[in-house]
Amino acid sequence: MRILFLGDVVGRWARQAVLSNLAGLRDGMQLDFIIVNVENSAGGFGVTPDIADEFLGAGADVLTTGNHVWDKREIFAYIDRENRLLRPYNMVENTPGKGVVIVTNDDGKRLAVANIMTNLFMAENPPVFPALAEILNETRLVRDADAFVIDVHGEATSEKTAIGLAADGQASLVVGTHTHVPTADHRIMPGGTAFQTDAGMCGCYHSVIGMDPEAALGRFTGQGGGRLEVARGEVTMAGVFIETDDQTGLARSITPFRKGGLLEETAS
Repeated sequence: MRILFLGDVVGRWARQAVLSNLAGLRDGMQLDFIIVNVENSAGGFGVTPDIADEFLGAGADVLTTGNHVWDKREIFAYIDRENRLLRPYNMVENTPGKGVVIVTNDDGKRLAVANIMTNLFMAENPPVFPALAEILNETRLVRDADAFVIDVHGEATSEKTAIGLAADGQASLVVGTHTHVPTADHRIMPGGTAFQTDAGMCGCYHSVIGMDPEAALGRFTGQGGGRLEVARGEVTMAGVFIETDDQTGLARSITPFRKGGLLEETAS
């Protein structure tokens, strides 16, 4: 199976770039599934029902999020009825929405996607490792899905790496989001799970993690800076592409994906 995962979409310009490219990417890369993290897609903070519908209508199969999922209040009712928009699994009990979904494409292939959030340097939420164990116990490769992707939304590279190791052999891909910078550690771990600490963002890289550099610098230097706004500039779409084994669901290959903007493009 061929799966593309796109990292955090930051703001309108990144959103438009991704939306206008999804159909071409699916055809050109012969993709079975596309997953997009949309938690920053509404002005850099959160996602709205209309934006989620746009992504799903343009060809995304599953949408993941993170700590900004509730920034737009209107998403509460929507996420309860649209299972393809995930919020992190390990949020407080009775939080709207779900953290795991299984979708089936027109060829009958089944993809499971889970969304979890780490604990280090993040807002308080239930422990991630017990949550991961629950997910892996309830959703099994081959039995329940032909491929299984886990979006690990978090700050610390050490914690994300540990999560990848804990899931090795039980998922097709474990990929980090949230830090908006693509890491260079893509690999297949000993048990057959593809891993990359962070997929990077879909956004303008002449920025501070997608935000206007002047405002961000002002905050760092104590010279003001005002309200953070999404940086305007050419967009790089960043993520990872994997191919999985049809028999085991484990990864056969993992390739970083970068297209457009300032970062060096990758071929896939």
